[in-house]
Amino acid sequence: MRPGDRPAWWLEEAPPDPAAPALEGELDVDVAIVGGGYTGLWTALALKERDPALDVVVLEAEFCGFGPSGRNGGFLESFWPALSRLRDRLGDAGALEVARSSTGVFAAVRGLGDDVWLRERGMLLVSAGPSQDAGVVAAVETARALGAAEEARRLSAEEVAARCRSPRFRNGVLFPSAGTVQPARLVRALRRAALARGVGLYEGTRATAIRPGLVETAGGRVRAREIVVATNAWMTGWRPASRRLTNFGSYVVLTEPAPDRLADIGWTGGEAIVDGRMFLHYFRTTADGRVLMGSGSGPIGFGGRVDRRFTHDVPSVRRAEAALRRLLPALDGARIERAWGGPIDVSSDHLPFFGTVPGARIHFGAGYSGNGVGPSWLGGQILASLACGSDDEWSRSPLATRLVPSFPPEPVRRLGGGLVRWGILGLEEAEDAGRRPPPGARAVASLPRRFGMRVGTR
Repeated sequence: MRPGDRPAWWLEEAPPDPAAPALEGELDVDVAIVGGGYTGLWTALALKERDPALDVVVLEAEFCGFGPSGRNGGFLESFWPALSRLRDRLGDAGALEVARSSTGVFAAVRGLGDDVWLRERGMLLVSAGPSQDAGVVAAVETARALGAAEEARRLSAEEVAARCRSPRFRNGVLFPSAGTVQPARLVRALRRAALARGVGLYEGTRATAIRPGLVETAGGRVRAREIVVATNAWMTGWRPASRRLTNFGSYVVLTEPAPDRLADIGWTGGEAIVDGRMFLHYFRTTADGRVLMGSGSGPIGFGGRVDRRFTHDVPSVRRAEAALRRLLPALDGARIERAWGGPIDVSSDHLPFFGTVPGARIHFGAGYSGNGVGPSWLGGQILASLACGSDDEWSRSPLATRLVPSFPPEPVRRLGGGLVRWGILGLEEAEDAGRRPPPGARAVASLPRRFGMRVGTR
């Protein structure tokens, strides 16, 4: 199936909600939130929890869940699996602070009271090639060094096989503080919770201009004391954040139900799985025995534009299906029912960042880099504190106070990013096939780290 022909399967499966109206006319509110995905909705809920009297509105260009919140793989992670990356950027104390605070998402999701297919079964990082072994070792050693050995449990090849048998899996690590959800059910649960708490919602309402105290749309204007911009991949074209963001395409394939095949390989515990590639593969099961396989190796953006490359790229879908057949050959007979893709907002150091536009009460958060389902709850807490002017653990979070490196300007960003992507794909495809990589691929793939940036997971 060609990507983009049909929406993400999640959106069709999730029980629908009546559409909210588009904004017509003018409003005066305390807080206007631009973006009706996970971050915007968690922020709205956090604001209402702190002060139920606040007048809060959410403005969504399409419908809640149209963007990555309705298309992702449904991995509900804390930051414990990213501890090595956090430590590199934030130091020991900062890494522990962010990882510990991020675990609040699980209670928050349970507290919504809706069936979002929450399964708290942990996540496996598996090594599927010699170059990936180091990532497993680093995850375990970092957790042990920081006194959190229980958050990264080393698994032998036999222990990995007891959870999911594959001839490609060499060893792995289990991160207990992770799970899976049905992403569209989650965004719709957040939407219902926000409406129940008195948050105003306007869908089909695209912001055309954002200035201090004012959001303009095609049908009206919102005057607001505080403004929060939470538009994820669409922020790459917004000047206050654009130098720290770029877009990558992420694509998935979804099989027909195949519970018998999952039983044959022992993958019945509901664990989410990722491999250790730089452009990782991520895969999980559903309650009816489907397998979703995703690849974060899609096209790179240019100039902040979000276009058909992020939703209709056939080569990216083929890579995702090839990964399914290679990593889980027991599923060779399972038919692919759906394929889809979407843009992800990738920051220069692969961590999200939050802040306030200097001289304005406009707050923003972005850069989840393909891992926003769980961390968006943490982002909502941070943005709510910034909008309230609070001096607390959230506004002082290292994710809101650190210096984020800038990408090069266009067109260097696109040309350089495309070259690095070529190098990384060349290395990893060569390892998969057991052959030498293209000349120069290794040197090109290492360029981002020389400049303090990340492309991919390493």
